[in-house]
Amino acid sequence: PTGAIYGVLNMLRRLHKETRADYSACVFDAKGKTFRDDVYPEYKANRPPMPDDLAVQIAPLKEAIAALGWPLLEVEGVEADDVIGTLARQGERDGVRVIIASGDKDLAQLVNPAITIENADPRTGEREILDEAGVERKFGVRPERIIDYLTLIGDSVDNVPGVAKVGPKTAVKIGRAHV
Repeated sequence: PTGAIYGVLNMLRRLHKETRADYSACVFDAKGKTFRDDVYPEYKANRPPMPDDLAVQIAPLKEAIAALGWPLLEVEGVEADDVIGTLARQGERDGVRVIIASGDKDLAQLVNPAITIENADPRTGEREILDEAGVERKFGVRPERIIDYLTLIGDSVDNVPGVAKVGPKTAVKIGRAHV
């Protein structure tokens, strides 16, 4: 199987071609538990293991990413999101314009005038750019309220419960009422 390798490498090539960057990095989750597992043992407990046809592509994908010249980061004990968030905030403090290429909704909390998110559909190449207005259009709340919004609705993928009987519409109402 090579679909993941092909898709990720095409995305990285496109990013390199279309987005001028003084700095770039590709961030992966490190193997093993994170601090979140210590805080909440049920974190991601319902997530099935990575399919074998994807798992066998990870090592050659990392080799290919390195061969393309991208720095590859994995930090033990934290998720890739945490590394991305740290780098984004560090870049912001240093006056660097930050573009995060990811479809992970948790990262929307980082968006501000210096940090945007780009998500490209690997099948169509269609791009979604999330600046502050884009986050509000997509989720109904400003980036600084994303943590509250996601806490209220929960996340079944990560096995994080939300507040009973609070879905996205109610979470948006609550988020807007407490601005």
